[in-house]
Amino acid sequence: MKAMVLTGIRQMELTDVPDPVISGDKDVLIRIKTIGVCGSDIHYYKTGRIGSKIVEYPFRVGHECAGIVEEVGAGVKKLKPGDRIAIDPAISCWNCDQCNTGRPHTCRNLRFLGCPGQAEGCMSEYIVMPEESCYPLSNIISFEQAVFSEPLSIGLYAVNQSIKMEEAKVGIFGAGPIGMSVMLPSLSYGAKYIFVTDKIDERLKLAKSLGADWTGNPDKVDIVSEIRSKESLLLDVVFECCGQQDAITQAVELLKPGGKLMIIGIPEIERWSFPVDELRHKEITIVNVRRQLNSVIPALNLIENKIVNIAPLITHRFSFKDSVKAFEMVAEYRDGVLKAMIELG
Repeated sequence: MKAMVLTGIRQMELTDVPDPVISGDKDVLIRIKTIGVCGSDIHYYKTGRIGSKIVEYPFRVGHECAGIVEEVGAGVKKLKPGDRIAIDPAISCWNCDQCNTGRPHTCRNLRFLGCPGQAEGCMSEYIVMPEESCYPLSNIISFEQAVFSEPLSIGLYAVNQSIKMEEAKVGIFGAGPIGMSVMLPSLSYGAKYIFVTDKIDERLKLAKSLGADWTGNPDKVDIVSEIRSKESLLLDVVFECCGQQDAITQAVELLKPGGKLMIIGIPEIERWSFPVDELRHKEITIVNVRRQLNSVIPALNLIENKIVNIAPLITHRFSFKDSVKAFEMVAEYRDGVLKAMIELG
């Protein structure tokens, strides 16, 4: 089959690789139809690593995907060939202490599509996944929407792990796909006021059009003083969605006593630092978000029932042979790109 393979820093080639085959009773062979380009894919593309996860070339990235069931193992009960599916890229062992206590997203033996040392990614014509990672789609949901259910499930999980959103004053620092995936459920849950920051003006304009009450570019305005002037009692919760140290510091300064900081962004640095005195005196709660838990179906339901509108978030589309163009556009934040989709036809 054809696959897009990383061969070096900012190098990707279309090549032939062996077809995947079903090896277990619960395996599902999937023909990939659509792939989303994620920020973590770009980390591997640009730097060859995220933290301790280092690419050994050649390697396939990609984890946001949807497709059609081609073949199923003998033990698969809920799927059949021809079914359209969304795919959760996490593969849990279901045997460790984490899985056995309802935390498969922090599985001790987790394998994740497109993560070095764990599993090859979905930048190929076919993949094999366990039945537990496959979610049948209604005819209402497109493959693009199914792909976006992956980041949306992360945003939805983060919101559900935070605070009661009704009447909440919310900060979202970083207006990429994850930040937007936090904002849309927050709005649907009745957040009173949403402040969104980003260094890309096109993203701020989009956030405003989708319901943000205030937006600001930290390269152009003093975020802390601007938000304080509008909300003297400060914010109930801040979602850090950009992986930037400045955003962490701003969040602590802008949270009210008893506020909650939700950290979702993937940093390029190895350690965060915090204004400890303010953190301590305000008794701020810090929660790190590790992907999602039991949130794929709720995310698909939000899309299917038109509770959230993700259409404006899908800004660019590319053919599979033009995957390098897609990665370069996202890596350089060109042309107002938010979510680029790669279509396999």
